Amino acid sequence: MGDGIEVKRCGVKFTPPALVLNYLIKDTGKMHRRTMPLRHFNKNSSVDATVDELLSNPRHSKYLKCMPKFQLYRLVSIIKDKLSGMSLEESLARNDEIDKLDPEEDLNKLDDETLRRKKSIMEDTFEKNLKKPGDPGFEYDVQMDFDEVEACEWDSEESEQEF
Repeated sequence: MGDGIEVKRCGVKFTPPALVLNYLIKDTGKMHRRTMPLRHFNKNSSVDATVDELLSNPRHSKYLKCMPKFQLYRLVSIIKDKLSGMSLEESLARNDEIDKLDPEEDLNKLDDETLRRKKSIMEDTFEKNLKKPGDPGFEYDVQMDFDEVEACEWDSEESEQEF
C-alpha cells in the first residue's frame, strides 16, 4: 500500500469520538496504534465533510489512504449513529444495509451521503477487479458482440420522433 504501511485493524472510540488504527510498518515489522480524534464532531456533523477533512489532513492521510474509503465512511457513520442515541447493534445493522449493492436499486432516490458511500464501494470493487497491463489475463482492446439486447423505453424510435 502507501509508504510501507499496512493497516491491520481499524475501529472507533466513542468518548471522545475518534478513529483508531493498528498498522504495521513493513520495513521494521513493528505494529503501531494511531488514534485520530474527530474534533468538534457531533450528531449533527456531516459524515462526508468529516471523511474529506480526515483525508485532507496531512497528519492522517498517510494512514487513511491505505484503507478503502467506504470503510472510513462506515466508521464515521457508526460514531454519528452512537452520538444520536442508536445502539451499536442497530448502527451495525443499518450500516450493513447501506453497504449492500442492489443492481435494481434506484440510486437517484438516495440522499447525498448514502450515494457517495455506495459509489465509494463500487469504485473499490472496480479497482479490485481492474486488470492492468502486466497482470495475468490482461488483454488489450477486448471487443464483444452481444446477441440479446434489452429494449428500453428511452431508447425506442418513438422517443426520437417526439423531438
